[in-house]
Amino acid sequence: MKNLNFILSFVLVLIVCSQTFAIPAFARKYNMSCQTCHAPFPKLKAYGDEFAGNGFALADKDTPRYYINTGDDQLSLLREIPLALRIEGYTTFNNLNSKKYDFSAPYLIKLLSGGTLSENISYYFYFFFSERGEIAGLEDAFLMFNNLFNQDLDLYVGQFQISDPLFKRELRLTFEDYQLYRARPYNSKANLTYDRGIMLTYGLPTGTDIIFEVLNGNGIGAANEYKIFEDDNYKNFFGRISQDIVDGVRIGAFGYFGKETLKDEILPKKFDNEFLMWGPDLTLNYQDKLELNFQYGERKDSEASLGLKDVKTKGAFGELIYSPQGDESNWYAVALYNWIDSDQVSLKTNSLTFGLGYLLRRNIRLIGEITNNFERKYNQFTFGIISAF
Repeated sequence: MKNLNFILSFVLVLIVCSQTFAIPAFARKYNMSCQTCHAPFPKLKAYGDEFAGNGFALADKDTPRYYINTGDDQLSLLREIPLALRIEGYTTFNNLNSKKYDFSAPYLIKLLSGGTLSENISYYFYFFFSERGEIAGLEDAFLMFNNLFNQDLDLYVGQFQISDPLFKRELRLTFEDYQLYRARPYNSKANLTYDRGIMLTYGLPTGTDIIFEVLNGNGIGAANEYKIFEDDNYKNFFGRISQDIVDGVRIGAFGYFGKETLKDEILPKKFDNEFLMWGPDLTLNYQDKLELNFQYGERKDSEASLGLKDVKTKGAFGELIYSPQGDESNWYAVALYNWIDSDQVSLKTNSLTFGLGYLLRRNIRLIGEITNNFERKYNQFTFGIISAF
């Protein structure tokens, strides 16, 4: 009977726990509230964004006690490896027009870790114990070299989301995704989600941020028979510049281009595709109570499918977040609009999502969400509890 009670309790935890990008290990390490960096979690506040950009170290906190004193100044050993768990589960109805009521739990189970290895060197990764019932492996996994040459210049090496300098998909408050970042026409392997490469970020005193990425361009799949991840002779390049205009107003623009060797799904023939994607973005924030995020993008592929020339795709999303008392709010409302128009009909999207969230604790919140897909004429519903520990 005790074993049965344990199993039932564990299953219940899996059902009610949902996603979070927050790492409670940081809160434990610095003995501070999750609210310091998130409101509501996992959405980052400006202080949390600065904390992440500083290699998961607080400028006003002393860190030597977190390392073992071995008597060797050239050796950095953490006293404890910071760990956290993320368990994601949902109750959905008619998800993707399935016409099914589903307990999607556990949807994801992740082990997360991150922190400072030594002065100006940090790491971050998470491992999927389970993703939709399968062992998925690593997604985010990188080393970060902070303040190179005593400048506000950072270098990331590993795998990450190309779109992280724009809006972070992992920090969104909705189950519904930012569809523009996922879109890739026909046989193309390139979009704005996960890839391997390097990222350089540079901040100017004027409030200008410059980001440059060099990427394999084929995602984060397994290595091939030659034990390499790259599957052609090309690299892709991403750049972004953004500027703080006044307090609460930020504008930016990005460009993403590259070349890839593709293989036709029917004919045993390879061909090259050149693509260019670009677009502006905007963030408006009023006293941390009302925030508007907007992203637009256009893309052109020279040959995304064999013989299909000049494939065009364009799209946008707009996200509005209302927190009536700023970071002290116990509840929030969010609206997300997704729109994509493409020469590939299956990519076309036109949907509107409304969601409500209520904080039971700083690290526990209830969510409810409805998405109306105007393009394919259906509604889907999502409910859950989000927790971090």
